[in-house]
Amino acid sequence: MTPKELFAFACRMRTTLDTNAIESRVNNLLKVLNLLECQDTLVGDTAKRGVSGSERKRVSIGYELITNPSLLILDEPTSGLDSNTALKVINLLK
Repeated sequence: MTPKELFAFACRMRTTLDTNAIESRVNNLLKVLNLLECQDTLVGDTAKRGVSGSERKRVSIGYELITNPSLLILDEPTSGLDSNTALKVINLLK
């Protein structure tokens, strides 16, 4: 699946939002996490190459943020990210 498909799936399964709200939330999250360039690239796994490690980490964070949780516990959310991306992730999580 692609980041866009993963976010839409998570939103459909874990919220009661309508289609337009889901699309809006997915697009906003892709923009905020700087995943627009890879939104249609397969995430991949150990056997199949997909998005980069940094992008995969941001997809993982976005998958949890899609439901707008009141509490989110992350273990080293910025490890492996460059300083600019790490700052963006931290500002998003604030």
